[in-house]
Amino acid sequence: MIVVHHLENSRSQRVLWLLEELGLPYEVVRHARDPKTMLAPPDLSRIHPLGKAPAIEDRAAEGGGGPRVLIESGAIIDYLVEKAEGRLGPPANRDSVLRYRQFVHYAEGSLMAPLFGLLVSERMGTMGKPARGPILTMFGKHLDWLETELAERPWFAGDEFTAADIMMSFPLELARERAGLDEAYPNLLDWLERIHARPAYAAAIKAGGPYRYA
Repeated sequence: MIVVHHLENSRSQRVLWLLEELGLPYEVVRHARDPKTMLAPPDLSRIHPLGKAPAIEDRAAEGGGGPRVLIESGAIIDYLVEKAEGRLGPPANRDSVLRYRQFVHYAEGSLMAPLFGLLVSERMGTMGKPARGPILTMFGKHLDWLETELAERPWFAGDEFTAADIMMSFPLELARERAGLDEAYPNLLDWLERIHARPAYAAAIKAGGPYRYA
């Protein structure tokens, strides 16, 4: 059994979605953010010293030290795809394999960094306002590139929906709310509509509770 330690409105929503797509059994433990700081609660530190979400426990992999615990969205995605014998993993086509790997890492390695910068600048109030313009300009280059990528194929890795699309969901959902993803990017908006229409996506929302970016 996979136990998902889920923080509302966070990256952990992707883990629930992948589990639903794969049909793997799981249990959700919900953790609430501090209403003032919006940070993760201290009880997550009992699961992993960094107190991060998502974190999963694989109780089927228990050893002398207890369940196997994993953090980091990309590592968790890879682990679950492997448990499902490769379903929703890299396609057979070599170019699609490379794109799959690229977008699984790009989602956190490049795309989330400016979004986090925007969040910090917003919380700084007027002091952070000068940084917003340059960050949005930088992020616009990402959106421009991603729009052209989806002009060539329906999904990020290729012709098939994969876990790379699941990894890309959270930053692009954030971008629609706060970073300029609008009608100027019809391919990206169409992609968002298609992922939100998937039954497994709806089931993951039901399992995780209210999610502001859907």
